[in-house]
Amino acid sequence: MSIQSINPATEEILETFELFNQAQINDALEQAYQARLSWRKTSFAERSALLHRLARYLRDRKEELARAATLEMGKPIVEAEAEIEKCAWNCDFYAENAEKFLADEHVKTNATESYISFQPLGVVLALMPWNFPYWQVFRFAAPAFMAGNVAVLKHASNVSRVALDIERIFRDCGLPEGAFRTVLVPGSQTDPLIADPRIAAVTLTGSEAAGISVAGNSGQHLKKHVLELGGSDAFIVLEDADLDGAAQMAVRARFQNTGQSCICAKRFIVVESVADVFEQKFVAETAKLRMGDPLDRATQIGPMARGDLRETLHRQVQDTLKQGARLLLGGKFGPGKGYYYEPTLVTDVTPEMPMFREETFGPAAAIIRARDTEHAIELANDSKFGLGGNLWTRNIDRARQIACHLESGSVFINGMTASDPRLPFGGVKHSGYGRELSAFGIREFVNIQTIWIGPAVSAPVTTTTASE
Repeated sequence: MSIQSINPATEEILETFELFNQAQINDALEQAYQARLSWRKTSFAERSALLHRLARYLRDRKEELARAATLEMGKPIVEAEAEIEKCAWNCDFYAENAEKFLADEHVKTNATESYISFQPLGVVLALMPWNFPYWQVFRFAAPAFMAGNVAVLKHASNVSRVALDIERIFRDCGLPEGAFRTVLVPGSQTDPLIADPRIAAVTLTGSEAAGISVAGNSGQHLKKHVLELGGSDAFIVLEDADLDGAAQMAVRARFQNTGQSCICAKRFIVVESVADVFEQKFVAETAKLRMGDPLDRATQIGPMARGDLRETLHRQVQDTLKQGARLLLGGKFGPGKGYYYEPTLVTDVTPEMPMFREETFGPAAAIIRARDTEHAIELANDSKFGLGGNLWTRNIDRARQIACHLESGSVFINGMTASDPRLPFGGVKHSGYGRELSAFGIREFVNIQTIWIGPAVSAPVTTTTASE
């Protein structure tokens, strides 16, 4: 069996890959399992040197690596290059901070000495999506390797060239043989990978349905797992917001990566008193976007990654319009070849409509009117998702109070939601659980080990005589 990499801008086949057979899968798992033994013994200095080499490699070859992503999944080339830069930044960040994040923490108890130690778990299985084909991998890999883990990657099938290139990059930069392996397998092979006893933990970035499946299978086999799933982020505009700034950022927040991002703003909730003005500005800014060849540096909207994704988005838009919403812009396929969809704005969206209730993964925005601030908060929280969110107001004290009532993993006030190595990233509700990035992320895939050294020097502080 084989899988094909198809250029979404031309619909032409780029490359055909043979799927791994069972012997190849087993070989990859065994190599990683054996490599974990030596890698966990390396020092932070050795791991740090590797990540700094990775960062230099990525920056030195940014253009060619970005081009591979653009060809396979259609990302505008300027954004693809920025993705490579972000991966390099993440490598440098963990190279410089991991030892501090994982330093022993001494705790005063009745022991002569007691402390908390952070030890690697072993082989982490990474199930990664196509929309940020480098970043999603390096986002988990940099902290995982600095913690002493190794990895097996099952990437999205439509970015198989990038997946194989990432394995080569790690190898070329000096990672021990087998410590990072890519396996080319269909989605149906995911369950056996999770079940394999050589896999210690699982990380998934993907859809809600994929998260439910991975959570169930990981739980059945008692495997630690982190899920970063879909989002339907609210972009709240209050009556005192900077409407020019909000409209300009709304375009960036919705249409980055051609709208194919979990943390894209998707539901634009605007207080009624400023809704007409914001809407006009949003339309004017969106109309400036240039759709075209993703290899052209002037292009801001490329093709969607696959034809079926475009069909799904168009269905959501059309069904929303049939239920009474109004089309302000777009709503059509792009002309000619390629999976293009025009930047689309739909207004008068209400909670029962698909563009409110479902995640829209493409260049289409839903505008919802709120009576007042309380209603805006209610609408924002009226979603099964809870990944990120935006809030626009000039009253920062008020914004802090509102943020506490928003059910999401992050709230960006007067800015655009984005992942940052320095800050924890993840969601609540059906957007998943666990965190990536920052000190929180690196501690997801470690054994938080208690070390107690006797003899006891005083009576233990306890309210019971039982030992547990």
